[in-house]
Amino acid sequence: MKITRCDIEGPFIIEPEVFGDNRGYFFESYSKHKLESAYSAVFGRDFGVDFVQDNESFSRYGVVRGLHFQKGEHAQAKLVRVVSGSVFDVAVDIRPGSGTFGKYVSVLLSGDDKRQFFIPRGFAHGFAVLSETAVFQYKCDNYYCPSSEGGIIWNDPAIGVKWPLPEKDMIFSEKDLKYPGFVELW
Repeated sequence: MKITRCDIEGPFIIEPEVFGDNRGYFFESYSKHKLESAYSAVFGRDFGVDFVQDNESFSRYGVVRGLHFQKGEHAQAKLVRVVSGSVFDVAVDIRPGSGTFGKYVSVLLSGDDKRQFFIPRGFAHGFAVLSETAVFQYKCDNYYCPSSEGGIIWNDPAIGVKWPLPEKDMIFSEKDLKYPGFVELW
């Protein structure tokens, strides 16, 4: 397992070891022990995240989900991956007082490369589907609480996410289109 730091402190990319042959492939999509060990080697401290819930979504080309977050005691860290297809994944720092408050980091994830993206508590998260369809899975370290849900509008100029899709191809939920801008939240 290889861990790569991102430009913003907190999120990181995981590249698992994939074993392939003429039959196909095998890899451990999650090993608490290996993740904790690799994290400690890279960051010099304990990982300290216990995942309690797994989620999966299926989406078609152009679907944009996010930018979502859970507030307060219901905040969630996420470990995300794509089982099939490809997505452009985004994490926005919403930690007041952080030196990167309002900045984002993005990564391309696909079922082919099997990379994973860890997004800590204190970040909004979203993704856009780049392939015909995509199956997206993520682990959370806290249970979903509807009353603690929040979001930021996908095209907020204060954040400036450079989505790699033409706007005419983007598909949103009604709820995601009603989220406020970043400045309105803080």
